[in-house]
Amino acid sequence: MQYFFILGSNPTLSLAELAAVFNNLGKLSLIQTNIAILDTDQAITANLLEKIGGTIKFGLIHDEVRTGRDLSLLLMPKLPKPAADAGKFYFGFSAYGKTNINIKVLAMEFKKLLKQSGVNSRWVTSQEPTLSSVVVEQNKLTTGRGVEIVIIQFNKKLLLGKTLAVQPFKDLSFRDYGRPARDDRSGMLPPKLAQIMINLAAAAPLIKGVGGILKSNHDAIILDPFCGSGTIVTEAMLMGYEHVIGTDLSAKAIEDTKRNIEWTKDNYQLKITNYELKKSNATEISKYISPNSINAIITEPYLGPQRGEFSLEKIIKELEMLYSRSLSEFKKILKPAGRIVMIWPRFHNKRKNIFLNPDLAGLKIVNPVPAELQKNIFVKLTDRQTMVYGREQQKVWREIVILEK
Repeated sequence: MQYFFILGSNPTLSLAELAAVFNNLGKLSLIQTNIAILDTDQAITANLLEKIGGTIKFGLIHDEVRTGRDLSLLLMPKLPKPAADAGKFYFGFSAYGKTNINIKVLAMEFKKLLKQSGVNSRWVTSQEPTLSSVVVEQNKLTTGRGVEIVIIQFNKKLLLGKTLAVQPFKDLSFRDYGRPARDDRSGMLPPKLAQIMINLAAAAPLIKGVGGILKSNHDAIILDPFCGSGTIVTEAMLMGYEHVIGTDLSAKAIEDTKRNIEWTKDNYQLKITNYELKKSNATEISKYISPNSINAIITEPYLGPQRGEFSLEKIIKELEMLYSRSLSEFKKILKPAGRIVMIWPRFHNKRKNIFLNPDLAGLKIVNPVPAELQKNIFVKLTDRQTMVYGREQQKVWREIVILEK
């Protein structure tokens, strides 16, 4: 079976996440800047995107054809079979790449064939050649009452498929802005980026893929030593991890995390009680946590001031010292072959990007992109094999660093 994945705003980061999630479950390829294909014998269920933060859409590829065939006749047998009296059937098209297909003509042919089958239908359109997740969700195009047909140009062929699920943007926004405790100094890590970071630590191993359903390794212990308001802690719980530890030097951060955990448990009917919150300094954390006991450390520490005037040279020196001392402690408590997925700031000053260089304490930086994909022209990594995440207007970007013991 072949599945397509429409990747998020940072395709390399999204690809790395998929590689971690589907490790040894199939062959992954990147065929366009933002489209990955997975060949696997595993059936992947639609709830996959609840636990993957870097994918906007995913679906099943049904056919591979040359340009110019009668696509409407080819696609008809692949549709859900709505009853003729069940109301309108909604359909839409998304074309990725230079397909040279007249979507309007195709839609009219499609609508005509549906009518001949006794199905009343409506074509869902957009000003863009591809439908957004919002349009797909609002028009129920992943249900029995609708379909999004995806056409992907690749190697002078067309891959034809249908979308199975889109990213749960409403839920992610609810968890981001609806939680009771948010602190911009402690960090405003988006839930979807927290999911990506958790999945990037999969080689710990943290997750097991069975029948296309991501299952947590119940024995795995995850630590966030700069837990802030608890985004990584709560997202890990929602992803099924049962032993999560959050620590922070700030008593307010610990209280904020408690509030957000309770809010998450209430809103998502979580029954997990096996978590620990401690007020502790990351640079002394081995005093509180046993040696070689943690599977993965996933964290966004203090990244420095996000606005206003400040001495960049002073901030860099302070952060490098903080991160160096913390990494030395993390190494003590991490299990052999355990991973650290950590965010470091990347500053921009006078048209120059400035990266931090803390002491790695003997830990090694891991390239999360599979070796066979590292030379792909669409893969963008830094010189030290890390990934950078941010928007053009931001002064401080996030560098996602994966370290291994």
